[in-house]
Amino acid sequence: MRPSICVFARTAILIALTVPSAFAQQKKPDVASDPAGKPISRVAAETNDRIAQLAHASDVKQGDYLIGSGDLLGIEVFDVPELSRDVRVNETGYISLPLMPTKIHASGLNPIQLQDKLAELLQTNGLVSTAQVTVSVKEQHSQPITVIGAVKNPMVIQALRKTTLLQALSQAGGVADDAGTTVIVTRPVPDPADATDLDADPSTTPSAPQTFTISLADVLESANANFNIPLIGGDVVSVPRAGIIYVVGAVSHPGGFLMQNDLDRMTMLKMLSLAGGPTNTAKLKNVVILRKNLATGNRDQVPVNMAKVLSMKMSDVPMQPNDILFVPDSNGLKALHRAGDVVVALTSGLGIVAAGKL
Repeated sequence: MRPSICVFARTAILIALTVPSAFAQQKKPDVASDPAGKPISRVAAETNDRIAQLAHASDVKQGDYLIGSGDLLGIEVFDVPELSRDVRVNETGYISLPLMPTKIHASGLNPIQLQDKLAELLQTNGLVSTAQVTVSVKEQHSQPITVIGAVKNPMVIQALRKTTLLQALSQAGGVADDAGTTVIVTRPVPDPADATDLDADPSTTPSAPQTFTISLADVLESANANFNIPLIGGDVVSVPRAGIIYVVGAVSHPGGFLMQNDLDRMTMLKMLSLAGGPTNTAKLKNVVILRKNLATGNRDQVPVNMAKVLSMKMSDVPMQPNDILFVPDSNGLKALHRAGDVVVALTSGLGIVAAGKL
């Protein structure tokens, strides 16, 4: 069983405390890795394997494609060539056929449902005694789903069938190495012309675009199908890139670390562990988190007594994207009064260690 992150982090830090190391001789790890010791690329690969497996599993449960405006349909009426033709669904969701007295509403139906509807109308209007109708989708333009952000292949998907969130991510090649832990789905306001339920309550129709923020962990690990939401035409699936947390000062491997595909929350102990633990000159009572204040644009100083956290006399501290964890040493206590300038100098030459690239 995998140990808890607190036990892992404390163990790693205590080991680091017993090994003398000079700040001038620090060396970055050759291979970026997550707290479990796996390379970040492998973490992303395992996540994408899981996405592909779940997408395939849900694919067998999918229904037929729903016709929408802009689609080109091939309609064939057996033994009646004058009624067989290609027709395009107009902007209001209707199609027209020769000899038919009215337009036929096709939007929202799957091809089999439209076949049955056309056969019934042909017989009701006395055009064909026994109608055999076949409907095929020749061009599909009504259901574009856009997948952008930290995915392998950003793309626009023309969904020929009902498409779930996992299927869209799978078609886009899965998440990139620097993907964050959430997926955002933005849904436009539905077009009233596409409504198929005449008795639908207009008050339930959204008047503004909807936004769904879904945890990637919930989609992959939860048995609740509500997280793997079905997508509709016009949806935009965005995978935000991971935030970066810098750890600088008296630590073994200072650098920037991606909050990538981390299903646990990022905490101060975890970040200190990723940075190889503090050096033997670190002043753990005077640790500072520099956190950007959205109201002022400046970085606030959040003092933390790391010694108490390590001795379990104080709770671990959650970290936020773009936080800077500053660990002073015996010669750097005065730097706390000008921490902003010091951190800029320290981080200017550091790469993003967890990503393995800038």
